[in-house]
Formats: sequence, structure tokens, C-alpha cells
Amino acid sequence: MWEFRDDDLTGAQTRAFVSYHLAQMHAQSPAESVHALDVDALRSPEIRFVTAWRGDEVCGMGAYRRMPVHEAEVKSMRIAEAIRGLGLGRLLLRHLIDGARSEGIGVLWLETGSSADFRAARGLYLSEGFVRCDPFGSYREDPESVFFRREI
Repeated sequence: MWEFRDDDLTGAQTRAFVSYHLAQMHAQSPAESVHALDVDALRSPEIRFVTAWRGDEVCGMGAYRRMPVHEAEVKSMRIAEAIRGLGLGRLLLRHLIDGARSEGIGVLWLETGSSADFRAARGLYLSEGFVRCDPFGSYREDPESVFFRREI
């Protein structure tokens, strides 16, 4: 039903989906608390970017940014509104975890929002073995952010 593709972000549908994601992030969080990456940032060599397709339609996206010492940060998880609740987010997250593990990554980190808009995302991360943690990397304490970590 779903096909996961490593994506180079050159396709119009993918670029539009990233734009949609950024617009949603800015609608749900204050600008200074939005850590979502744009297309150019997602094309960085340390990022693996994946899209989820159903037929010829992009239904979701996710990425991880490789960090030093066999660690990575999950970035840009987004599922299309019409697809939510069908389990695609869980499958996409597991696909990213498996990909990171296959690259020798042993720890995944992530930042997500603290508002009600992000409740489902936080529940997904907790149910997949992520645990709350302090800010990591260049992040600082922010009431709009929640931080997670998982050993894989």
C-alpha cells in the first residue's frame, strides 16, 4: 500500500509537500521555535530524506540528520492530513529507524512541539521507545519544544 523512497527533493510533489510542512510548522509554533528544515537544508549530504507514496501521491515524509559519533536526529516528520490515523506515521518512523540502524547509527534524537497540535506525534514517539530528555546539540530549553532520545 505504501512505498518509501529515498528522495532527492527535485520533484514538484515533494517540494510542495515540504512547503506544506513548513507552512504548518509556522502556523502551529512561534517562528523562533520552528526548527523545520527547508528544501535546501534537507538536500544537505548529512541528511537522508524519505517520502512515502501511495500510487503517484506523496502522503508523508521524514528524514534524519547524521550527527557525529554514530547518532542522528529525526527531522521533518509529516503525514498528509487525509492519511492520518492509518498507521503511516508509525511505518515511516520505523523505516527511518531501520535505515539509521543499517548505517551504524546507535542513538536517535528528536525535537517536536509541546502544544496540543503535536500530541499525536509525541504519543507515536513514546510508543516507539523514545524517552523524554534534555535539549541536545544546539537546542536550548524552550517551552514550545519537547526532546526525545532512543537507543537503536
